[in-house]
Amino acid sequence: MEFLYYFDEVFTLWAFSMLLLGTVFGLILGATPGLSPTMAVALAIPFTFKMEPAHGLILLGALYSSTVAGGAVSAILLKIPGAPANIATTLDGHAMAKDGDGKRALQLSFLASLFGGVSGVLLLIFATPILAKWALVFGPSESFWIAILGVTIIGTLGSTSVIKGLLAGCIGLWISTIGFDDILGTQRFIFHSSLAGGINIIPALIGLFAIPQVIAMFAKGRSHEDMEVLEIKPHPLRKAIREVASRTRALGIGTAVGSIIGLIPGVGGQIAGLVAYDQTRNFSPERAKFGTGHPEGIIAAESANNAMVGPSLVPLLTLSIPGSPTAAVLLGGLIIHGIFPGPNIFREYPQVVWPFINSMLIGQVLMCVFGLMIAGAAAHVARVPRSVMAAVVLALAVFGSYSVQLSMDDVFVMLILGTGMYFLERYGYSAAPLVLGLILGPIAEGNFVEGAMIAAAQNGIGPYFFTGSLNLTLIAIVVGSIAYSVWLELKNRQERAA
Repeated sequence: MEFLYYFDEVFTLWAFSMLLLGTVFGLILGATPGLSPTMAVALAIPFTFKMEPAHGLILLGALYSSTVAGGAVSAILLKIPGAPANIATTLDGHAMAKDGDGKRALQLSFLASLFGGVSGVLLLIFATPILAKWALVFGPSESFWIAILGVTIIGTLGSTSVIKGLLAGCIGLWISTIGFDDILGTQRFIFHSSLAGGINIIPALIGLFAIPQVIAMFAKGRSHEDMEVLEIKPHPLRKAIREVASRTRALGIGTAVGSIIGLIPGVGGQIAGLVAYDQTRNFSPERAKFGTGHPEGIIAAESANNAMVGPSLVPLLTLSIPGSPTAAVLLGGLIIHGIFPGPNIFREYPQVVWPFINSMLIGQVLMCVFGLMIAGAAAHVARVPRSVMAAVVLALAVFGSYSVQLSMDDVFVMLILGTGMYFLERYGYSAAPLVLGLILGPIAEGNFVEGAMIAAAQNGIGPYFFTGSLNLTLIAIVVGSIAYSVWLELKNRQERAA
């Protein structure tokens, strides 16, 4: 219970001010398309140089947590994920917003984020020594099978047809190979010099989700329907609390999946929400409602991507191995302040590490409070006339894409991918499986190539990837996931035929 001795440190004037500042700005940055948690933390690091180490880390930790949660705002209201972690939130959140339930969707999102975030930080506090040893078990082969598990959900993610979902996922996997191979340095599909660095996930994400909407809005033009005001249905907070508390299956699966994936070094939290969404849908008796505005879709996705935050710091603090891209930036922040993560970090720097972790626990509560305060006002974004919304979304898309690397090349890539996605959507394809393929491609490929190089010096690829209890367990889960998805698809076809 050593962490209790440092709880009062969080409530000193400067520490609590940094916590408030990081939480508020994190929500704003998270709601802005293109400004991911990784970018928010990276931009804030220079401002911490002159601060006390504990205060600087509190600011960075608050930005990390609240930016992940804030990404749900644009995902729900604009159908533009604030970050890759919020992709699954768009599937049901935006459908609710279009029906006038934007306030309810935002309330469910922030309450689920609170539950998942607090659970993840509590895991960080109480189970760090055990989890750190467990995280070491995951090598290239295990991380490869985790990525393949994510690939198995491509066919049913946001698509009415499994075949179209798989084809969209394959397009995403192909796009992920553009550029230079990170391990071997091989040049692949570089049609233009602007593609030498590959396709950055943030411009791709913005383009694939935002541009099809913009084109569709402009195509419809100004009409009588455009001037109609969408009704924003009132939704008392107590009803949202009861609804989230009653969805124990979605909360449980989301929190468990987010915690496990956040812990695995190198996999990152981008797929936590997607995997949690898919598994919640598979185990739900209301499976057909997912994608049409089902509350469980939001709850599972948002509890997962916030539950990932705490465990992603376990391998960072104890092994110097970041569990996510944002955790890798935090590693730089620690080293800048002269704190070197390792097994003895809690003994050598308790006056810095414990206030930092405690602030993340309190920050989850502040994030939820501020998020709920803005939910009602933010929901009115859905009432903006379509012609105005199209212009605003296009401006945000250009700004978000350009701000990633201050490059117009990213803007052109965003526009090209978005235009292509507009035509694909007209033929029944979905952006979600394409983005998942884009995210998982480098993870699966990098771990496979690295594993193959290790296997070449040992007993060969077969024994390396297909032996060991953890590998076999993951393979069984992959096969089970595919079999279950095929069974559900056949069952749905029979029901439609009847």
